[in-house]
Amino acid sequence: MGSVKVILFGATGMVGRGVLRECLRDAAVESVLVIGRSTVGVTHPKLREIVRADLTDLGGLERELSGYDACFFCLGVSSAGMKEAAYREVTYDLTLSVARTLAASSPGLTFCYVSGQGTDSSARGRLMWARVKGETENALLALDGVDAYMFRPGLIQPLHGITSKTRVYRMVYAATGRLLPLLRKLAPRWVTTTEQVGLAMIAVARGEAGVRVLETEEINRLAGA
Repeated sequence: MGSVKVILFGATGMVGRGVLRECLRDAAVESVLVIGRSTVGVTHPKLREIVRADLTDLGGLERELSGYDACFFCLGVSSAGMKEAAYREVTYDLTLSVARTLAASSPGLTFCYVSGQGTDSSARGRLMWARVKGETENALLALDGVDAYMFRPGLIQPLHGITSKTRVYRMVYAATGRLLPLLRKLAPRWVTTTEQVGLAMIAVARGEAGVRVLETEEINRLAGA
């Protein structure tokens, strides 16, 4: 495949910012449409933004969303302190709402969903977040109109000045920051970076993935690590 046109959700978060950086730097990406609740504060010839207060309602944007090759869905929240119903609303409901809209506007679009290591594909396990993520994955994989791929990164090292918006994650990164490069070399099955996630998504959009569910090791391989 030649160049690709990408829609990106979650560009203000840690993973999304990393993915956006790689999209803007990569010649294989022709253009990037960022859709979010707030602006990313970046100006680039390839970048266009749509700010939408309610991302579950993309009505009226059908023409704006047509003709795209891929969606990189990096939007998500930590489950810490959340009830299952609330977590499901911002994880399953929002993701499927966006995916269904894109399936109608850009049929055949590649949909890359950031899930997480430990996601429960049976959707019946004890961990709430893993169940909901598993159910979300299963629904995306079964959805007509999109070519869905699940990204299950483990520990993600933020690079290029990117930081997490979640306080507890920032504390973890601050405590382990100097060890992460070593861990990446010793345990490539468990550690990746924001840069590698972005590069792997671009590779998937270009048709280079061999599997539908990408664990950390496969993410790193596709990124050329």
